Amino acid sequence: METQVITTVKEWVKAAAVEDFPQNGGAAVLINGEQIAVFNFTNEGRWYATQNRCPHKGEMAISRGLTGDSDGLHKVACPFHKKTFSLEDGKCLTDEGYQLKTYPVKIEDGFVYVGIE
Repeated sequence: METQVITTVKEWVKAAAVEDFPQNGGAAVLINGEQIAVFNFTNEGRWYATQNRCPHKGEMAISRGLTGDSDGLHKVACPFHKKTFSLEDGKCLTDEGYQLKTYPVKIEDGFVYVGIE
């Protein structure tokens, strides 16, 4: 499956205030009709965004997944099926047949912005 990493940003969309996101966890936001999971790795000052829809069974659940890292690679596991995805590029680390779309994130003036192509 082809990696879907958004690298060309046509628009930065304000998702929410930084404090609206849990520390070291994720939350879903609705941007242009699509649920996007935004993750805040507070300890490292890193932010990630992916589609919220699990590509395995279709549930809107990725934002509630278990987050962590493996050898410096930040990842999230679907809370229902435990398929694990890289937050860097969306690749499934446990099954090559699945992929998450990822989005760039920036923090500006206390708000989280997600880059849309």
